[in-house]
Amino acid sequence: MADRVTVIGWDGSPLTSAARSALAAATLVAGAAHHLALPEVPPAAERVRLGSVDLAARRIAGHRGTAVVLADGDPGFFGVVRTLRAPEHGLEVEVVPAVSSVAAAFARAGMPWDDARIVVAHQRTLRRAVNVCRAHPKVAVLTSPGAGPAELALLLDGVHRTFVICEELGTAREQVSVLTSDKAADHVWRDPNVVIVIGGGPAPGRAGGWLMGDDTPAVRGWGLPTAETGGRAGQDPALRAAQLARLGPRVGDLVWDIGCAEGAFAIDAARFGAAVIAVDADPEACARTEATARREGVLLQAVPGRAPHVLERLPEPDVVRIGGGGVPVVTACTDRRPERIVAHATTRDEAEAIGAALADGGYTVECRLLQTVGLDPADWTERERTLAFLLSGARAHRSP
Repeated sequence: MADRVTVIGWDGSPLTSAARSALAAATLVAGAAHHLALPEVPPAAERVRLGSVDLAARRIAGHRGTAVVLADGDPGFFGVVRTLRAPEHGLEVEVVPAVSSVAAAFARAGMPWDDARIVVAHQRTLRRAVNVCRAHPKVAVLTSPGAGPAELALLLDGVHRTFVICEELGTAREQVSVLTSDKAADHVWRDPNVVIVIGGGPAPGRAGGWLMGDDTPAVRGWGLPTAETGGRAGQDPALRAAQLARLGPRVGDLVWDIGCAEGAFAIDAARFGAAVIAVDADPEACARTEATARREGVLLQAVPGRAPHVLERLPEPDVVRIGGGGVPVVTACTDRRPERIVAHATTRDEAEAIGAALADGGYTVECRLLQTVGLDPADWTERERTLAFLLSGARAHRSP
């Protein structure tokens, strides 16, 4: 095993004295081609081209001498330090950090970034990164080949955002471009790059901010009664809460809310950090949903149209709430293979038909008969009673 392993971050600025000293003593240096071309790399040192970090870590583990790993930006921020320190490699490392590419990108844009979400986009995580861009007003995307600005723009089709694209930060070829997301797919972008995705509404107020990323919701709780949610109308709050609990929307998910009505469920799901597409046959219902979302400080996309036909042009969902449309809509949703689906019915016959459609689609079905009774606490008399069948379908877990 190497006697000493130092990880040096490089942001294009001159190396620090600590970094130069570590390099001068190195008998093995790993890095990208532009790192290995630095004049401070000792001519006699073994050079390892850093393609696979796992392969490089194995070479370092078997090296007798002093090793240095060069990486762009801050190597401890979505960087090589995590892989090198993994138990299977057993490497203890010293780190000489540099300015991260995200910090550099926001500096070039002249923007604060303590209120930004930060995601890594690989080909297998690109869809989830796009969902974060749908759901949040300020996102920094660390891209990779095949999951860059053009691919982000294509998957954001129909959602307007502004892109600040920072190519080859810290090099002589550095370039910063600002354009709307619909134009980004028309260009070829150089790697490496960072994309700042902005828009959809004002970022949450950050006076005296204390938490990285989005602020905590202004309203405490979810599935709340209408009087506590800014006047949002909708289905029985207890049923809505049960549906949210079954679906478990989370950051990186895309939620379909079919039959959104006034948007009560859609806004609750968005407050969990998920991207939401709210669908309703009534364009006025979609407009009211969007207006309420703006008032509540969450982002969502409302799409007018009648299900199941309108669903054909929507991106792939992770979880789906079906507020109406019966078996044809359920079947159209199971064909898209979301991880979970919830629906409700008011009669047993309707519940059996929906349950059969979920089962035929390959889902494990659970059904509950929910009854809620509202009581007046002044005299404990019954004020209202609602009854509904809650149906939920779950399929085997899929990777992002």
